[in-house]
Amino acid sequence: MKDKNIRNFSIIAHVDHGKSTLADRMLEITETVEQRDMQDQHLDTMDLEQERGITIKLQPVRMKYDDYTLNLIDTPGHVDFNYEVSRSLAAVESVVLLVDASQGVQAQTIANLYLALDQDLEIIPVLNKIDLPNADIDKRKIELMDLIGCDADDIKTCSAKTGEGVESVLDEIIDKTPPPTVDTDDDPLRALIFDSHYDDYRGVIASVRVVDGVAEKGTKIKLMESEEETQIMNTGFHSPHMVENEKLETGQIGYIATDLKNIDKVRVGDTITEADNAANKPLPGYKEVKPMVFAGIFPKHGDNAKELRKAINKMKLSDSALVFEPEHSQALGYGFRCGFLGMLHLEIFQERLRREFDLDIVATVPSVEYHVTKTDGEELSVKSPEDLPSKQKIETIEEPWMSVEIIVPQEYIGNVMNLVDERKGNYQTTEYLSTSDNQRAILKYDMPLSALITDFYDKLKSASKGYASLNYEFDEYREADVVKLDILVAEEKVESLSTLVWEDKAYRVGRKVVDSLAETLPKQQFKLKIQAAVGGDVIAAEHLSALRKNVTEDLYGGDVTRKRKLLERQKEQKKKMKKSGSVDIPKEAYLSVLKR
Repeated sequence: MKDKNIRNFSIIAHVDHGKSTLADRMLEITETVEQRDMQDQHLDTMDLEQERGITIKLQPVRMKYDDYTLNLIDTPGHVDFNYEVSRSLAAVESVVLLVDASQGVQAQTIANLYLALDQDLEIIPVLNKIDLPNADIDKRKIELMDLIGCDADDIKTCSAKTGEGVESVLDEIIDKTPPPTVDTDDDPLRALIFDSHYDDYRGVIASVRVVDGVAEKGTKIKLMESEEETQIMNTGFHSPHMVENEKLETGQIGYIATDLKNIDKVRVGDTITEADNAANKPLPGYKEVKPMVFAGIFPKHGDNAKELRKAINKMKLSDSALVFEPEHSQALGYGFRCGFLGMLHLEIFQERLRREFDLDIVATVPSVEYHVTKTDGEELSVKSPEDLPSKQKIETIEEPWMSVEIIVPQEYIGNVMNLVDERKGNYQTTEYLSTSDNQRAILKYDMPLSALITDFYDKLKSASKGYASLNYEFDEYREADVVKLDILVAEEKVESLSTLVWEDKAYRVGRKVVDSLAETLPKQQFKLKIQAAVGGDVIAAEHLSALRKNVTEDLYGGDVTRKRKLLERQKEQKKKMKKSGSVDIPKEAYLSVLKR
């Protein structure tokens, strides 16, 4: 049996192809949000999303259109947040594959398409931004036809900015999206949790897709993975703000307020069922996400360690890709070693800690997870430079390699190939986006993840004048020659700046870090020594001259020896300060190293 009036769908696309703008027009046309309340990127509720013009968090919304209930889940477009996309797709029956008519198919377009095909969803191809003067609709249709094997008539065109064609897109969604299937009316409740957040008054609120049964206020429920039991305090849906409703039926998307205060108990991917009439097996959740980038996160002031733990726990509730464990550093105190999907994920995480929780933090230089085999046969997983054994105790070190796809115009292929070669990439194949147009190619490489996590994306944009796009996924671990690079300031090791690098690149990386610190560190009252070292060997060094104070300016007349005595005394004091003086490294200096 099917509920014929419900349509559940997502919008997937590359970054900046107009997902949020298309969602805005849909909200307007369906009158879900009144015109006076509309704002750009209406479903992007975080300040960071509004400022950067990107979607970070998936966002569900229910709309009424004619006699139909449309449940949209807006999704991110950046590769670092593709886990948010996979969660969205598990709750819907179709996706709008949105492509910018001026830019065409990009790397993340293809990656998100594969996610949708894996879920066996209906694909609705749409060309956006047809109002732009450089939009090439015919060429982009050929790209889409070659990519998904559809006919030209299957591809809808629209301008999300002006609203042209958006109603025809809504009609296509209704026509092409299969309604949710309902086996029987009296099946036990099974609802898939695809997102959640914490409310100080109502506890943990789970965003769900009801697959079987009915979720009603007052029902005693059980979370099948955590085996936690509680009661449904209330149910409702997002429109786009939370609207309370008496129940959620099969096929509907909404929220369940659980009244649970322990945020670890409500996990994304878990199945909610009735406690007294439990389902036999949970719904297929999501594959466990594997973090790729690790960094130490420490409070700048040691007495904020408890507040940092609370903040990370709250963020973990809505960011299931985040992984963390306690860590202690002699220099930085108590903090956490956190795992992220990529550098943007790490950057957003830090910014949210500062903005939402008012925490001033120090982040160590990001690294990847290495597999180390010691000479005695012991195997280690090394996520931090501090955990790397001495060179004499290491038999082998393995690092993660990624399968990389780069879409680039033909005239920039040479520049991109040179860049990837510098980062130890192994060339695989070159494919063209369509048989009738050889102007854009897909370059496929194998690359070490450590070459991708710092400035590779920025360099790629520079090499292609902004036209290239990038997607990558984990391939395998391979053997590597890796050493620990230490940074010393005033002859004291700065643990937060230590990093693991390829041995043959250690000097170049060390020189960059030293030069960067020399440019950004403030001068001290004593001569400051900045060094990069591998083991006990200094491989790069810089000196900052001391701030000079004219101690003789108040002397008038008298013998010259009076001035000499004062200058000699100043010289001696500077020597003492050099031995015992400590340097407070400002945030700007850390950022300059992270972006080297």
